[in-house]
Amino acid sequence: MSTVEQAYAEVQRVTRARAKNFAYGIMVLPREKRRAIAAIYAFAREVDDIADGEAPVEEKRAGLEALRAALDDPPPTAMHVALTDARARFGIPRNALSALVDGGLQDLDTTRYGSFDELRGYCEKVAGAVGVACVAVYGSDDVERAETLGIALQLINIMRDVDEDRALGRVYLPQDELGRFGVTELAVSPEWRELMAFQAARARAHLDEGLRLLDSLDRRSALCVSTFAGLYRGQLDRMEANDFDVFSASCRLSMPAKLAVVARGMWR
Repeated sequence: MSTVEQAYAEVQRVTRARAKNFAYGIMVLPREKRRAIAAIYAFAREVDDIADGEAPVEEKRAGLEALRAALDDPPPTAMHVALTDARARFGIPRNALSALVDGGLQDLDTTRYGSFDELRGYCEKVAGAVGVACVAVYGSDDVERAETLGIALQLINIMRDVDEDRALGRVYLPQDELGRFGVTELAVSPEWRELMAFQAARARAHLDEGLRLLDSLDRRSALCVSTFAGLYRGQLDRMEANDFDVFSASCRLSMPAKLAVVARGMWR
């Protein structure tokens, strides 16, 4: 294999190992698009690993800025080699990748969000930017709906990962909404269920709007995106079925359930 081929093999390995939803979605893409999306994921994964790691804050900050600088002067690591090739092939915008770095930096400084407007700005960086980067690979210019879809998936992540994020010292649910619903602690209660039902309705609204992106995609790219959305919608359904107990009940889908989502899309 060439160096580029080896690099793509590595980012695809990382994607299969660490991004179950992404891996199931991109399996339906043609080879070149599949590899490019894996390269985007690998970059986003490095941002997350640095921001969520155990290094001192200033060391994290330096690591994130080094990732940004590497967009212009990439070192010969697998992720950067693959990403550089994917950017050349598909015109993946630098500003979307840089926004991911901004989101990682924000995680170092911000652990609470006063309102949804504040949270949405964060989601635009960490997930909307992924949508914008990926839509270049899919071959659409509907950047707005790609961003909205990314935000929808992040909102579902936030609901699912409340306990995990709390362990990192972060609460992404808007503080004014916690107060409005009378939630004084992150634990299952009638107030908590009402709050989470409100969050679920918002996530579904973003998901529905974001999925209008499908109208601008070729069949296989549309199948990829609808698979992502179906997997996340399935997790949201599980959360609702579990009465929004995201602390002790898993909402993650089994392998047969994920394959069923892919199959439904293929037979549409």
